Amino acid sequence: MPTIDRDRQPEGVRRRKPLYRLLYVQVLAAIALGALLGHFFPDLGASLKPLGDAFINLVKMIIAPVIFLTVATGIAGMKNMTSVGSVAIKALAYFMFFSTLALIIGLVVANVVQPGAGLNIDPATLDQTAVASYAKTAHEQTLSGFLLNIIPTTLFSALTEGNILQVLLVAILAGVAISATRPKSDLVLDALTSLSEVVFKLVHMLMKLAPIGAFGAIAFTIGEFGIGSLASLAALVGTFYLTSLLFVLVVLGLVARFAGFSIFALIKYLRAELLLVLGTSSSEAALPSLMEKMEIAGCRKAVVGLVVPTGYSFNLDGTNIYMTLAALFIAQAVGIDLTLGEQIALVLVAMISSKGAAGVTGAGFVILAATLSVVPSVPVAGMALILGIDRFMSECRALTNFVGNAVATVVVARWEGVLDADRLRAAMAGAPLPLPEGDIERHERTGPHSEQIAGTLGERA
Repeated sequence: MPTIDRDRQPEGVRRRKPLYRLLYVQVLAAIALGALLGHFFPDLGASLKPLGDAFINLVKMIIAPVIFLTVATGIAGMKNMTSVGSVAIKALAYFMFFSTLALIIGLVVANVVQPGAGLNIDPATLDQTAVASYAKTAHEQTLSGFLLNIIPTTLFSALTEGNILQVLLVAILAGVAISATRPKSDLVLDALTSLSEVVFKLVHMLMKLAPIGAFGAIAFTIGEFGIGSLASLAALVGTFYLTSLLFVLVVLGLVARFAGFSIFALIKYLRAELLLVLGTSSSEAALPSLMEKMEIAGCRKAVVGLVVPTGYSFNLDGTNIYMTLAALFIAQAVGIDLTLGEQIALVLVAMISSKGAAGVTGAGFVILAATLSVVPSVPVAGMALILGIDRFMSECRALTNFVGNAVATVVVARWEGVLDADRLRAAMAGAPLPLPEGDIERHERTGPHSEQIAGTLGERA
């Protein structure tokens, strides 16, 4: 496998960039400045919400084309179509196991730590109107409705409406159709491949705005809710953050070790994206970059295209930990002692509701409302207790979900036997990466992966 000649690289690739030009440094500085601004000038910080929203909307604008082009071209280039079904089955099996494990871990931690014990809150004193909209949205979500919603109204509406699973379905069908009609459809495949280069170049251009988006989002969060709002519910927030951290480092760390890489190396490799997720409280903000980086790290394009978008709906480890932990916190806070049977029912309902509410705005809170509405022992009105701090916990949910999907992509690629171990080791070590056959000429034209190839991982600036 050839390695690109450093003498033929663009000038900007040969030299290591100064720190202030590295994307992750810029985002980290923006988060710090935004937090300080929101704390000392809360009104001004709260008014900067449009900056974060605008950046997230810009990224969402490009998500549908990224998924469609990655999946369609990846599947179209596969010789054996049965491997598509194999990847899907293995990915769903992985998602089901670890999503359920996350629910159980949240349940166990809540029983051991009991963060809500001793609060003795009367449910009648809670403001039910504060969570009415979430409860209504949750009531409208059904599993059958969710499954039917995967099918778009038209072939092109999936791309215009931005529903991830609809885009994924259309992309899979398009990829299979292109593969089945080759060589007649080679021109279509070439056009889509060229278009994907343009789209990923656009992604890199949009990522230059990441520090501005992170600055506005974190300034709004601190300015609107205030750091002081964490104090009253510090036990719940601290328990959730610590549980999520242990899940990533211990559970996912062991999975990563068996898959042949270090979870710490993966976190370092994805540090720019993780900081972006932290700043914006949205894992979608880093979805295009995650798909590109996992392909660079040796995961086959078709696997990345199938696993990552599906994982964003079905592999919500952080959200699942939050659901059972928050549900038991509410029960403990209002003095309700759930039996083992009721807690098992809670997990079973959460397994279903977490899939039915996938893709819903504010999914974490909506899923919790859907779960509590089916388990009558815990009052839905109790969600008002945590509404004020939910924004602070959404960052942790998003980060855990993001890392979980990155690990899942590598594991499924390894199971499928299409993981390039040399590229993975090089990516995790921050070393220069070899180019796949036929990619050198493309790199010289557009250079979409130049920084990773040169060993300057995470230095998009």
